[in-house]
Amino acid sequence: MPQLQILPVADLLRHEWHDDQRAKPLVDRLRASGLLRNPPIVTPLGDGSGRFMVLDGANRTTALGIMGIPHTICQVVAADDDGLELKTWNHVLWNWDSEAFLGELGKLEEMTLKDIDPSVKRPQSQWPIKTLVWLQMPDGRARVARSEPGDLHSRARKLAEIAATYTGKADLDRTTAQQINELDGIYENLCSIVVYPPFRVAEVLDLCANGVLLPPGVTRFAVSPRALRVNYSLEALSADKSLEEKNEALERWVNERAARKGIRYYAEETVLYDE
Repeated sequence: MPQLQILPVADLLRHEWHDDQRAKPLVDRLRASGLLRNPPIVTPLGDGSGRFMVLDGANRTTALGIMGIPHTICQVVAADDDGLELKTWNHVLWNWDSEAFLGELGKLEEMTLKDIDPSVKRPQSQWPIKTLVWLQMPDGRARVARSEPGDLHSRARKLAEIAATYTGKADLDRTTAQQINELDGIYENLCSIVVYPPFRVAEVLDLCANGVLLPPGVTRFAVSPRALRVNYSLEALSADKSLEEKNEALERWVNERAARKGIRYYAEETVLYDE
């Protein structure tokens, strides 16, 4: 069973840059329903601070903070849990000019762009440490963005600078594609595909603990099993009670749900059509 726990919203830290404006529509939906449908997934930072890193659910934790709700129900996962997997999203950009994008990248200090053969495929795990991202344009040209080898923190900051060159200028989607021809017929006015390097969970925890944020929408955490449709009362989360009292109430709530067979476990991969 997933480990559910009520935690202080103030102790939940984001690991990526996040636009707080995205949480505002969710605030309205939460107020209308009075329920938190799917709990954020978090993992302890492991630095003894009692803080947690949000793996999934930055919009939800931000919305609860805006609403002044002090606590939230979370699914807590250990960083070394066998059911936790970290992959990387790439970014597809469209409705922006490719040359304008390259021009913005060219303004970044201590970074160079180099033409490469787009047919040469090297797994991201084998990229040289100086390689930041891999880019491909609609005309088939490919480039790598490079900087002098640095530590984890400096590389993460440089990736955030790259993402900032197109955030708010190009339309953006996350994708698993690495070749731009994989996206033919899906997007109009393609600008570029930006392929990001992989990270390990321990690296993301290190960055988060030190306040270094990754670009938005780059990490892809998968957790199994995943707690969904918990539909926990916002009134219970807002109540003027101690954290201990709220967690005791949560334990009773879970036991009651289990006793009346209100919990269903799906061992197979599941696709939902009511999101």
